[in-house]
Parts: sequence; structure tokens; C-alpha cells
Amino acid sequence: MADLVRREFILGGQRSGKSRRAEALACQWLERSPDHRAVLIATGQAWDIEMRERIARHQRDRAERVPGMTTVEEPLALAEALRRVSEAKTLVVVDCLTLWMTNLLLPTDAAKALDETAVIAAGHALCEAITAAPGAVVLVGNEIGLGVIPLGREVRQFVDALGRLNQSVAAACERVTLMAAGLPLTLKDQP
Repeated sequence: MADLVRREFILGGQRSGKSRRAEALACQWLERSPDHRAVLIATGQAWDIEMRERIARHQRDRAERVPGMTTVEEPLALAEALRRVSEAKTLVVVDCLTLWMTNLLLPTDAAKALDETAVIAAGHALCEAITAAPGAVVLVGNEIGLGVIPLGREVRQFVDALGRLNQSVAAACERVTLMAAGLPLTLKDQP
């Protein structure tokens, strides 16, 4: 596995190996020094029984694979959470940007959905927090723009917003990795 960089964005489809790569990077980080910490900022929300079970399974699996990583749950105020937990000797894993965007644009209470201007501002704030972070940051997100054009205005807005966010986050990171079938493909690697 490649050496850690200060900021890496890991993209891919469902079950492509994105989270596993982020966890492997966290393990490498923790092994490098007893002073190192790893923090996961989890953006998922338990909307229903299946999602609650999925979150519980992820928590169990993560505790087994990366026992030294602590978790902070933050479904909305992601930039603020990143600023709060990032320190020079702390690697922060954000998993995942797609669920965060879902929380902003498609909340269970439609009245709480952000408009396009607020979503763009939240993305800019996140990118500023990424570049200002004193420690390493690994972000996980889905690449969903490779399929057919979705039906429905709200879904098209979501795909567009996520595409814009992915481009902005990729620009803010030194490394961008695309995962497919558990294999990493480096899209960007700057020292």
C-alpha cells in the first residue's frame, strides 16, 4: 500500500473497497507511532431498521479491523467536526461524503433540506477544513456519475451536487484513489 499523504480522497462504487482502504491507511498510521491517533467521522444516520443493522455491523467490523480508532458521529456539521478533531498526530477518516450529501439534500424531513446555495457553501467549508487540517485526512465517497441519467429532479440535483463536491474535494487532496473490485487506481498523486 502506498505511503500516507496528508490528504487522500477515496472514491468508488458500492462495495468497491473504499472503507477497507481507509481503514488500512488508519492501521498504517497507528502503527507508525505510539503517539498517533485515528478518528473516524461517521456521517450515516439510522433512518430505518436495515440502516441501524448496517451501522452496527460496520461498527463491529471496524472495531475488529482498527481497534485503536475512535468514532465521532456527525451527519451534518462535517466541516466543524473535522476542525474539532484534527490534530497534528491524528489521522481523521471521513466516511462517507455521499451519506453526508444525502443528509443535506434528502433528509427524512424534507423541510430541512438545504438549497443549492447552502449545499455549495457547506462543500466549500468542508474543503477549507480539509486544507487547514493540521493532521492527515482520508475521505471516502461514492462515484455515482458513471451510470444512466437518473429520473426525477431531486435525484438529478443530488447527482450533480455530489459530482461538484467530489471535484472540489479531489482538488483539495494530494492523492485521489478510485477503488474497483477492491483494487486501488491512483487518479492523482502529488507530493
